Amino acid sequence: MSYTRRQTLAIGLGAATAALLPYRAALAAAEDDIAAFTGGAEVGTGGITLTAPEIAENGNTVPIEVSAPGAVSILILAAGNPNPGVATFNFGPLSASQSASTRIRLAGTQDVVAVAKMADGSFVSDRKEVKVTIGGCGG
Repeated sequence: MSYTRRQTLAIGLGAATAALLPYRAALAAAEDDIAAFTGGAEVGTGGITLTAPEIAENGNTVPIEVSAPGAVSILILAAGNPNPGVATFNFGPLSASQSASTRIRLAGTQDVVAVAKMADGSFVSDRKEVKVTIGGCGG
């Protein structure tokens, strides 16, 4: 069976589209999680610091750290994972600092997003791209 150049391009485009569909679904799930956390409120920038490595040699254990002085709650998302929700940290009035650190698992190169609910009811976010060289969820 031989294919024309147009048929080959159409097959390649279809394969590329099929490969990107799960990633788009994960991004939509991350946006849905942010909307649920914020109640649809506008999310600003500043007031939160997300620290993550630029390059992670192993996607199974990527160290991250988040700090948001004055935050009541912080949501961490891995936007490209099949299940983007990673953690939610809640801080009470007697918390010494509004910061947390953990290790997360990343499926591949993607954005890690932190959204903080501040004491005044506003929301701020920070985002870092982490390039994963090997490992990760399923690969």
